[in-house]
Amino acid sequence: MAEYAKFLVALLGILNPLGAMPIFASLTAGMSDEDRRRIARIASVSVALVLSIAALAGETMLAFFGIGIASFKVGGAILLLLIAISMMHGSPTREKQTPEEAHEAESKESIAVVPLAIPMLSGPGAISTTIIFSTQHPASITRTGLVIACCLVAALATWLALRAAVPAANRLGQTGINIVMRLMGLILAAVAVEFFASGMLDLFPGLR
Repeated sequence: MAEYAKFLVALLGILNPLGAMPIFASLTAGMSDEDRRRIARIASVSVALVLSIAALAGETMLAFFGIGIASFKVGGAILLLLIAISMMHGSPTREKQTPEEAHEAESKESIAVVPLAIPMLSGPGAISTTIIFSTQHPASITRTGLVIACCLVAALATWLALRAAVPAANRLGQTGINIVMRLMGLILAAVAVEFFASGMLDLFPGLR
């Protein structure tokens, strides 16, 4: 179960629901509590669906495009490392949301799916991590079920964070959020190195 715990921690680090709290509070400023609850619910359900689909169909998608698991591990690890470095500097990443997407979100009635769920929360980093982890060992009903369970727990944590976004963001402040973001970035960097090393060993067995 330790590897599933590591996957869950990595997933939470990439989703970074705490980092999304001030953005959520800003995007929903002026909305009623009922609208905020609805947006938080839709965003978290969307995250659960995206990650679950990645866990179920990730290997099939890679096979369709002729991409090997080892190559995907290395590519995904580089992406994760870039996100982790950005998190450790306490800044949002363009891999998750561009300034243009952030500006566009301000004029949208519903921002639950885009840009909150995609790409801010379940972006390329979260999707690639889920695919990599779900394909590290032979598929089985139990393994797939546990991977999806981790995705659902991460989505639940996202829902709880977004529900508490307005009061918690005010209480933590930007400094508190940055501290948590840097700690999660450090953990994410370590996970990225493990993925990279594993992929390189698969690509070049002579390195063992």
